[in-house]
Amino acid sequence: MQFYCGRFCLDLDTPTVMGIVNVTPDSFSDGGQFNQVDLAVAHALDLIEQGAAVLDIGGESTRPNATPVPVAEELQRVIPVIEALVARDIPVPISIDTYKPEVMRAAIAAGAAIVNDVRGLQEAGALEAVANSDAGVCIMHMQGTPQTMQLEPHYEDVVAEVKQFLHMQRNACLASGIAQARIMLDPGFGFGKSRAHNIALAKALPQLLDLGCPLLVGLSRKSVLGQMTGNDVDARLHASVAAAVVSAMQGAHLLRVHDVKATVEALKVVAALK
Repeated sequence: MQFYCGRFCLDLDTPTVMGIVNVTPDSFSDGGQFNQVDLAVAHALDLIEQGAAVLDIGGESTRPNATPVPVAEELQRVIPVIEALVARDIPVPISIDTYKPEVMRAAIAAGAAIVNDVRGLQEAGALEAVANSDAGVCIMHMQGTPQTMQLEPHYEDVVAEVKQFLHMQRNACLASGIAQARIMLDPGFGFGKSRAHNIALAKALPQLLDLGCPLLVGLSRKSVLGQMTGNDVDARLHASVAAAVVSAMQGAHLLRVHDVKATVEALKVVAALK
């Protein structure tokens, strides 16, 4: 399966890795480690060396209870990083992790090739920001907002409801002129989901393949893994790699991770054994 984004075409016939670059002071795992341009750029280049096929640049934490960031501040965080990486002519596409249309447009203008939207292009102007470009898009499902999503997540049927939302937003993209080959879907693990919801979605990944788009999975270091293992966020490497391997075997195409090298090596084994 191929995914078109700007001047790039990702071959997703074998599962591959999106490396996380959080240019934030408060992300749940690595907040504050890379919130300066030079540190973020150095980290991004290191992730490419480790085997990342995509870099996901984010300037606003979406962890539970995260404080929203003004547009101007988010732009100040991410645009210089994108520009610095583009100036180095890096060989992988840059994804902008944002739900704000203003940030999407500025990031695309600066050279981002993918919009990774945790709100699934629901904000006014977000759909148009992508449609008026050649960028790819990742549509994610989230129940509630980061401020409320983990209070009491509830579904009658989490798999059916998540699939319905992704189907609806995919169709909205198609209607706006965004080709299906530019659309990726993400069930949104940890975004308004309990442990049981996350497990149900992980088991149901093959059902989401029916929508005809590549699947992105982001389980790296998340609290559901801590619930399973009892480990704090900085001790979830093995659980994160296991989650990535299972997701890949269930049909995921792109794994959004903090620990790129370990995940890349594990996915090579998956590809060989499949």
